[in-house]
Amino acid sequence: MLDSAFTALQETVTEVEVAKRTMALLGAGIGAGLGAIGAGLGIGRIGSGATQGIARQPEAAGEIRGLAILLSGLVEGAALFAIVVALAFLFLL
Repeated sequence: MLDSAFTALQETVTEVEVAKRTMALLGAGIGAGLGAIGAGLGIGRIGSGATQGIARQPEAAGEIRGLAILLSGLVEGAALFAIVVALAFLFLL
């Protein structure tokens, strides 16, 4: 009697651990995906704005290009941070 209760409890704990791991995998995947999508959209908008700015004021091309590269690096840093947080959820939970 006690042995069957212990076995049922152990199976329930195992199911909870599997569910927890599944949710961590799902959350990590969604987080990393959203981080990559956000970075892609951000860099696309930076490139679009830089191209339009250079077309309107060709004499400021060097300054606009430098700022676009700087902003692209900042966006990539934010995306990398999002992916690291997603991986932390994956491996630390």
